[in-house]
Parts: sequence; C-alpha cells; structure tokens
Amino acid sequence: MNIIHYNYTDTELKKILDSMIITVDTREQKNQHVLDYFRKKDVPFKFKTMKTGDYSAMVPKNDDFGISRDMYLFAAIERKNGVDELVQSIKDRSRFENELIRSTKHPFVLIVEDLEGYQKILNGKYRSKYDPKALLGSLKSFEVRYNFSTVFLSASTTGNYIYHHFLYMARELLKGGLL
Repeated sequence: MNIIHYNYTDTELKKILDSMIITVDTREQKNQHVLDYFRKKDVPFKFKTMKTGDYSAMVPKNDDFGISRDMYLFAAIERKNGVDELVQSIKDRSRFENELIRSTKHPFVLIVEDLEGYQKILNGKYRSKYDPKALLGSLKSFEVRYNFSTVFLSASTTGNYIYHHFLYMARELLKGGLL
C-alpha cells in the first residue's frame, strides 16, 4: 500500500480550502440564519442525510492537487436552538445518549444558540422543571463520557462558527497529511 503525503503550498491550501463544502443534515430545522450566513459569505454547502450531528464538511475531488475522491471530515457539530431544546434533549436521555454514542467516533461539538445559556442553566432559567444542579451534572458528565464540548453562542454567529471550525480543522489535517 502506498501512502502519499502532499506538502501543499499556502496558495494550493487556499484553493483547496476555498472548495470545501459544508454538509448540512437533511433533518436539520430552524437553521435559515445559518444557511443565510453561508449564502451571504459564498460558503458552499449541500444537504446530506447524516448519521450523527447536524453539520460536517468535505473537500471535493480535485485531481490537480492529488485529491482522487471526495474527502469527508470525520467530525460533526450538533446544534440546539436554545437552552430549552438542550434541556429537552438531555431529559430524553436514551435518544440524546444514543446520538452521543454515535458521535464518540468523531471530534464533536455541541452548539447551543444562547450566549447566556450557561448562566441560564446555573440559574434554572428554562421552561423545564429539571433541577439546575442535575442538569449541569448531566451535561458535564456527558461531555466527559463522550468527549465533546458545549459552546454557547449567539444565533447570529453560528454560521461563522460552523464554517471556521471546519475550515481550520481541514487546514490542519491537510497540512499534517491526515486528510
């Protein structure tokens, strides 16, 4: 088996990364603000049924750069549109945990679209009657158990976060010969 590693120039890396496509799960809902960001910034995206997560990315085949087939990043982002959706997911433990079990095979980030979300969890400022200490304990236990991070963001920055998360991941993987 031949293992090929390319040392791309900065110009080549930029061209490859400019072709990167964000994949959006076909079941993802209430994400018009994310898609609007991608369109406004000319970020290519396509819809694809994903087994885990709501977003990922791929670098398309490019024979000029020795990329003989589409390469999918082995990573995912799951998006929750607020603390209430996060709480509902955690309360539905088996479904949420099954999603996390599937995600342990990839680098994984959980985005909660609420800049004050962590503070709301601490103070119990959500619709559910779930005890704040129990909620925080469940979230932090899941993070450790399934090796992911939770990021609390304003919905207006989610598209930017998704794009740059995968852009720099792909860049580092390409520079290291891992993609």
